[in-house]
Amino acid sequence: MVTNTHLNIEAVSKSFGPVTALTQIDLKIERGSFVCLLGPSGCGKTTLLRIIAGFEKPTKGRLLLDGADISDIPPHKRGFGMVFQSLALFPHMSVAQNIAYGLKLRKASAKEQRERVEELLTVIELPDIADRAVSALSGGQRQRVAIARALAIKPKLFLLDEPLSALDAKLRDNMQIELRRLQQKFGVTTVLVTHDQTEAMMLADELVVLDHGKVQQAATPTSVYRQPANSLVADFIGAANLVRTRVGENGRLVLFGNTVEMAVDHDPGTAVNVAVRAENISLRSAQADQEAAGRVVFARDLGAFKEWLVSFEDQEIRVRGSASDEIEFQVGDLVTLTVDPARISVFAAS
Repeated sequence: MVTNTHLNIEAVSKSFGPVTALTQIDLKIERGSFVCLLGPSGCGKTTLLRIIAGFEKPTKGRLLLDGADISDIPPHKRGFGMVFQSLALFPHMSVAQNIAYGLKLRKASAKEQRERVEELLTVIELPDIADRAVSALSGGQRQRVAIARALAIKPKLFLLDEPLSALDAKLRDNMQIELRRLQQKFGVTTVLVTHDQTEAMMLADELVVLDHGKVQQAATPTSVYRQPANSLVADFIGAANLVRTRVGENGRLVLFGNTVEMAVDHDPGTAVNVAVRAENISLRSAQADQEAAGRVVFARDLGAFKEWLVSFEDQEIRVRGSASDEIEFQVGDLVTLTVDPARISVFAAS
């Protein structure tokens, strides 16, 4: 069977004394793919990246790179490029010296170093700053230089630990595009740690959602968003509402006071959590004597879309609408909520 798996993470667990950081992580990372490790603080994503890099050793399990076990190989012998959140550029070196640093350690010739630096400076669209001091660069320029330095050695894997988190919103958006463009140009297998959902959705070929040291779901961004594996993923990714209800006869659910008929894999009477994305709920004006009405308690216009919080049966439901929607709802308005059954996910309540 032909496989394009570049990195195979097999049953990796990691404990720090009595604290378990990772439990039975199994992942196959395909060659040339862009994988994002995503999850809340403390979920284990940075620990997993450090194990891949070689800075931590797994308590159990192993890592295979192109079929070879690299679990005991030290970081400097793995041939990986890495960009840290702090960037860790050398302030006493010029831009060219920073980019060429890894090549110099590998005893590349002066000609090879010069040609590689020139190539990368052209790729990152900074061809005229080779001799400039790192301290004289803008934040975006430093980010590009750090990426170029990691790519200079033609790494087997490209690892990034939240390298864009310190940038302002506009620059961060630009650098996300730049990072994805560079990754595609060089075709290098890339693993990025981030807590930013938008960043992960934009960059990744595959999202790996972690929580409590376990993989909750590993799939394409579209699959994770539209078909979350469990209520935890649904709640973490995007603006989702989790509504508790019970399954009625023939798969009927009562949701926002409306009966919804759909196929569910749960017996009648089973308590379930229904995940409904904010943008998949429709609002309509309600009358004062109308049953199953909610009340708008918060409203805001975010330019690209509008958003409301609706108080319904002791729960606040987030609703998101198009900016082009002519209907305006203000705080205090009575509304009904409806949803397309094809746009909801149902999970057994814990």
